[in-house]
Amino acid sequence: MDLKESLGVSASGLRAQSLRMRVIAENLANQDSVANTPGGTPYRRRVASFTAAVDRATGATGVKLNSIQTDKSDFTRVYQPGHPAADRDGYVLKPNVNGLIESADMKAAQRSYEANLNAIEAAKSLTMRTIDLLK
Repeated sequence: MDLKESLGVSASGLRAQSLRMRVIAENLANQDSVANTPGGTPYRRRVASFTAAVDRATGATGVKLNSIQTDKSDFTRVYQPGHPAADRDGYVLKPNVNGLIESADMKAAQRSYEANLNAIEAAKSLTMRTIDLLK
């Protein structure tokens, strides 16, 4: 794999993890939101999924977005009869976002992002060392 291919693979990984972190941040931002109408549905957690993609020009395998899907797990029901979003039984639906899971996913995405940055830095360093040897 040459420099251009390795940089392309790492760059696709950076884009993927950046998108993943944006989706996770959106989930965290909406973890306490409720529906606008009584008995309505609140924010539903979103999850980004990725797939391998072959660059036809270089033959290198990178990463591309497959889809951003909503999590179909159940909402949490909390008894708050005076709340404007409560249904007629007094329950408010809360988003299906778990802050601990989102935080762990965010940490994993950050680590993957850092790994791709380190791969780019290593390729750059090896190239600079090769140029120095050719002087």
